[in-house]
Amino acid sequence: MAWTYLFFAGLFEIGWAIGLKYTDGFTRLTPTLLTVASMVVSLGLLGLALKTLPVGTAYAIWTGIGTVGTAILGIYLLGEPATVIRLVCIGLIVAGIVGLKLVA
Repeated sequence: MAWTYLFFAGLFEIGWAIGLKYTDGFTRLTPTLLTVASMVVSLGLLGLALKTLPVGTAYAIWTGIGTVGTAILGIYLLGEPATVIRLVCIGLIVAGIVGLKLVA
């Protein structure tokens, strides 16, 4: 169950990272409320995952999921560049996440 918590914590981390862009410096109420809610849920789920998972592994995977998801959504939603080197680096992060999961 801890891995499920961690996975969803990572998804909510993506939500708040992308949400920050839409808050317009916390001047837009609805995006700000959704972003803060995503932060709370993400940290809460991470805390539940940490009851049984090693902190180093869980934190690295949580930030990895957030990093990869945010980078992909930045490309898809915000028109950020999808250069070959950027995609290779995203792939390396995914490989690290998979590796940590396999050895945990």
